[in-house]
Amino acid sequence: MSAFATRFAPSPTGLLHLGHAFSALTAFEAARAAGGRFVLRIEDIDRTRVRPEFDAALLEDLEWLGLAWERPVRRQSEHMADYQAALDRLKARGLLYRCFRTRREVLDEIARAPHGPGDGGLGEDAKGAVFRGEPLPGDREAELLASGQPYAWRLSLDRAREALNGFDRLRFVEQGRGPLDETGVVAVDPMREGDVILARKDVGVAYHLAVVVDDALQGVSHVIRGEDLFHATHIQVLLQALLGLPTPTYGHHRLLLGPDGKRLAKRNGAPSLRDLRLDGATPETVRARLDLSTA
Repeated sequence: MSAFATRFAPSPTGLLHLGHAFSALTAFEAARAAGGRFVLRIEDIDRTRVRPEFDAALLEDLEWLGLAWERPVRRQSEHMADYQAALDRLKARGLLYRCFRTRREVLDEIARAPHGPGDGGLGEDAKGAVFRGEPLPGDREAELLASGQPYAWRLSLDRAREALNGFDRLRFVEQGRGPLDETGVVAVDPMREGDVILARKDVGVAYHLAVVVDDALQGVSHVIRGEDLFHATHIQVLLQALLGLPTPTYGHHRLLLGPDGKRLAKRNGAPSLRDLRLDGATPETVRARLDLSTA
């Protein structure tokens, strides 16, 4: 029996569009070709943005496309204890620190420092931002905690490097291509991503930590996703090393672009699969339009 297992992990914050369909079908067809497993995971930890109607709609759209997956579907919101356990392990090793800076303060700090390809934990509008911080003195931290000041837990890259005796041995196998044609064995450079956020008050755990825990628990051997997530791999491989988790093989595929040359996205007006269905599209016409042979 094949040990190959891959996944598609959408967030129910909107309707799926052609870019999502391309990624889901690319992973699904890879699993089918290998005689392996295809896992669907719902990444719904950000309860401020997810909606039940979008959760139901994405399942309907994926079934309409002809995809099948293992049951039950793993929803991240139902497994917060798994992520908290991983977070506690990192805290116990002194690898995290509390960051009390506001978003504005972090952006101001980044403006005074060299930039890299990460986002400093600030999201899509801060691409290129890298934040490096340090723990506050104990008395100042105690003062802010007593006042109820909100904070995020950040991964200290300096402490992580010490714990692993450097990052030189960290590698991952890229079977696709990164944005700069990276392929084959890739050396990991977590410093380019900065001290990323692993947990915050409004969302108990952040993306990077949740996905590495999920991939390990679900036995994912191959992560197949868009090249916009290539740089995230550097931090995720670091977290796998720190937590003693296996590192999957990665495959980053091209992104679908709209007529304006920008990545298909909801905010750019990309038509949803539901809209295409209402206009008479069939699963066959959608697959033909996507041309999976060029993934």
